[in-house]
Amino acid sequence: MSNFFIILAAGESKRFNSSTPKPYIVYKGKPIVQHSIDKAKKCKKIEKILLVINKKHKKFVKAINTKKLKIIYGGKTRAESSYKALKSIRKNKVKNVFIHDAARPNFSLKLLNRLIKELKKNKSVIPAIKSNDTVKFKNRNLIINLNRDYIYLTQTPQAFNYNNLFKLQNNKSLNITDDANLFIKANKKIKFINGEIKNKKITEISDIENHCLIRHGIGFDIHRLVLKRKLFLGGIKIKSRLGTLGHSDGDPVLHAITDAILGACSMGDIGQKFSNKSKKFKNIRSTILLKKIINEIKEKNYFINNLDINIITQTPKISKYKNKMIKSISDICEISPNQINIKGKTAEKLGLIGKEKAIACEVITSVSKYD
Repeated sequence: MSNFFIILAAGESKRFNSSTPKPYIVYKGKPIVQHSIDKAKKCKKIEKILLVINKKHKKFVKAINTKKLKIIYGGKTRAESSYKALKSIRKNKVKNVFIHDAARPNFSLKLLNRLIKELKKNKSVIPAIKSNDTVKFKNRNLIINLNRDYIYLTQTPQAFNYNNLFKLQNNKSLNITDDANLFIKANKKIKFINGEIKNKKITEISDIENHCLIRHGIGFDIHRLVLKRKLFLGGIKIKSRLGTLGHSDGDPVLHAITDAILGACSMGDIGQKFSNKSKKFKNIRSTILLKKIINEIKEKNYFINNLDINIITQTPKISKYKNKMIKSISDICEISPNQINIKGKTAEKLGLIGKEKAIACEVITSVSKYD
């Protein structure tokens, strides 16, 4: 095994002042730590991901996607957590290791790939940005102005040759606030590369709230049930003698979700986006249409907070398919299943729905827009 990505999420988050620990707070549509996990998974040169968590936060881990993820408990300090992580992978064939703070969700894949490239000829590669602020140093009663041209703010992920870093990991004191410190204290060479302005550390809850606008939207859709048509609900095919009549695949759940999202983001409605007069949308899967809208809202910095879904039908019984639908919708919308709620409702045998001649869906969604 060559490249191991370690995410440190074992801190107490005391400054964050939230009942939910910082790594698991929803930010841009998913838990903060999930952003780092997903980016590491997308990088083809990262073979394994290790998440270091606080034992007290064990119950919050269910909010994230732990597939293909190794999880261990951290220590009392950042340095101790880093050491425990490195020690836990000692038996693996690790060449390079990338150590990242869970509180930095906005690094790019481009930065990660640059780190990997620079490790080919360096033992330690650290992203850093120059300070734009005037920096002062206070030593007792003496205040000294520092030349900001020589001040660098280091970021994570930080990249290292595994064996070199592990040899230096005997220092687990509180003074070791990042792994670059170990190389500096040992007078080892460090390669600094340009970091990213957006790669800021989330420290307090105001770091999120002050840059976030929350909006809401409502969606509704209804389709007739007819013979010789397939039935799709929430992106999955349902076994049924009746299917929905529509220009596309007639999935009322995904159509209502799409309209709710468009409404929350002030982007019109599904009819404007995908006209039923256009042949290119004839019998098209609604999964494709919703995915297109998700990509569009992400470009505008909108992210889904939650979806509350009512499926109104006499048949089929929704309870049998609820989990599969939630999984399908979470994949399309790129959100956690915990952000989706589905309720099955009947029409008490009243009207078209009650007589099994139609099926309807209504959705309320909340979205956040980040500047």
